[in-house]
Amino acid sequence: MNINAPRGTVDILPKDAQKWQYVEGRIKSICDKFHYEEIRTPLFEHTEVFSRGVGDSTDIVQKEMYTFEDRGGRSLTLRPEGTAAVSRAFVQNKLYGEPNQPVKLYYFMQMFRYERPQQGRMRQLNQFGVEVLGSADPAVDAEAIDLAMTVYKQLGLTSLKLVINSLGDKESRQNYREALIKHFTPHQEELCRDCQSRLHQNPLRILDCKVDRDHPSMKTAPSILEYLNEESKTYFDQVKTYLDSMGIAYTVDPNLVRGLDYYNHTAFEIMSEAEGFGSITTLAGGGRYNGLVEELGGPDTPGIGFGMGIERLLMALAAENIEIPVEDELDCYFISVGDETKKEAVRIVHELRWNGIQVDQDYQGRKMKAQFKAADRYKAKYVLVLGEDELEKQVINVKEMGTGEQVEVPLDKLVNTLKEKLEGGE
Repeated sequence: MNINAPRGTVDILPKDAQKWQYVEGRIKSICDKFHYEEIRTPLFEHTEVFSRGVGDSTDIVQKEMYTFEDRGGRSLTLRPEGTAAVSRAFVQNKLYGEPNQPVKLYYFMQMFRYERPQQGRMRQLNQFGVEVLGSADPAVDAEAIDLAMTVYKQLGLTSLKLVINSLGDKESRQNYREALIKHFTPHQEELCRDCQSRLHQNPLRILDCKVDRDHPSMKTAPSILEYLNEESKTYFDQVKTYLDSMGIAYTVDPNLVRGLDYYNHTAFEIMSEAEGFGSITTLAGGGRYNGLVEELGGPDTPGIGFGMGIERLLMALAAENIEIPVEDELDCYFISVGDETKKEAVRIVHELRWNGIQVDQDYQGRKMKAQFKAADRYKAKYVLVLGEDELEKQVINVKEMGTGEQVEVPLDKLVNTLKEKLEGGE
């Protein structure tokens, strides 16, 4: 019997969960400043949400989805990415009819992809993402990029590289698609099996192939920038102008195509250039996806967003030796001595917690010395000692662990006394 966690999944233990909570809290605060609101969607969706939304020719749909039939014979899929799921929720709940437009959303979601596990890439992954639905303004593209960069920079990362590209509108992308087919057809038999099938399905995906990236035909492939029509060029220039105005440095990479079918116009990735980070340097990626909402049955609605792996964010922080502040001290540890004090100890601990004071107590029946050792391990600021004598006098001993100072406090004044001490008073 194998009772270990499934391959490609990990347990996030309490000592690490505090780091996750800190990072997620900082991100939520930043989203609030940008006036984005949180959305939560189901863990699984009808399979066609992803096959239609993400695209049948993508690796996610063809190879990586966890798909199953429920008892009613319906095909369901564990969520492999967030954009299609959020777009489905946007359509189903008619958020396009809300008076405040565009709709600016963020999420923390667990994703599931069947791929070869490696450092920073798991089968169950945690992602922070942003979606803006209802605006075709290039300033929104720049804002989404700014939000992602703000998250990284405010958490302390400095070794960052922003790469951007334009995939153009539908006309530009179609012209580029035909040029790629013409370019790669003479080399078709030299490419990997996946790229051979991609050639006529979605030739842009060939540029994103990890197997054939060193093939000579990749270096001579035409650039999407050569096939942008005037409208697409103007749009991309505006995005760059807005980034320049915010002082956000970037590099234009004509080969950046992203792995999903729904992208058009702006595409971007943020990478870590920290020494020792690893071979997979991408931290976040996203772009514009005008047409996706319509594909899922909604009105013609422009959109842009990105996804950011939390695991990879934590790896980047570690690579740059950035310490995540973790609060590992305990306000109070309650020690009760004698059988008669236990009932009162339970009551007092409850009262302290109700009044916002962090407190724990012994549940192992240990001797006083062992309980003091436990208080040390928990890094308790104060130890509260209640014995039978103290109970009879309705007082309790409050010991400050940092100084060793101990005072006797009436039980009915314990809450206020501790609040004053914890707030820095005497």
